[in-house]
Amino acid sequence: MSWNPAQYLKFAQPRLRPALDLLARVPLDDPRHVCDLGCGTGSLTRVMAERWPQAQVTGIDSSASMLQQASETPANVHWLQQDMATWAPRQSPDLIYSNAALHWLPDHATLMPRLLSQLSPGGVLAIQMPRNFAAPSHTAITDTVTSGAWRARLEPLLRPTPVATPAWYIDLLASHAAELDVWETEYQQILTGTDPVKEWTKGTWLGSFLAQLDEAEREAFERDYAARVALAYPQRADGTTLFPFRRLFIIARKG
Repeated sequence: MSWNPAQYLKFAQPRLRPALDLLARVPLDDPRHVCDLGCGTGSLTRVMAERWPQAQVTGIDSSASMLQQASETPANVHWLQQDMATWAPRQSPDLIYSNAALHWLPDHATLMPRLLSQLSPGGVLAIQMPRNFAAPSHTAITDTVTSGAWRARLEPLLRPTPVATPAWYIDLLASHAAELDVWETEYQQILTGTDPVKEWTKGTWLGSFLAQLDEAEREAFERDYAARVALAYPQRADGTTLFPFRRLFIIARKG
């Protein structure tokens, strides 16, 4: 997927909150080597560099445009462009942190134990992923794809739900981790502006479909999708839109 940093950052604050909530639960006082896997524009990577100023902090992302945006703000961070699916640390880190990134990768049954194994003894794997793929914001994308002239081109891009249940991840990681904490939070996000849910998903999931269309088709697709999500998430009397958003959190410590 080609990322648009400006579109993604339209909702910087509500996107940042779960990342901060995950970071607050990391049970490390003085890590020496910290990796932010799927760092995007680096908002949390810079926070980690400030929290642990003596640590070697690396932000890893596959998107050159996101890393360009990240590097424009000075920070004591090493930025690395690499495919998240094949990344492996040169030395075992004390923390591998990943916020809203690993749902883009397949085969969690292999990926997550592998990441945990790459940590130093006592190291922590901290993960947050959205788990709202059954919500109207995402099912409306499928409905729009399958109801238009673009169906043949876009339908192959549809994916099964990429994030499993909390119990699945507990079963996956329990035998690999000395300590394990898994939980969910549904954030009641209050958005403003015109078509805010459409604008939100346009910065992530929706963008991969729009990128396959020419300008006229993109406009038609956006209109169709916007109408669907406006019904599911109507504007409130005060002009805001309530957008509930469920997220899954995992903290696993290596033995």
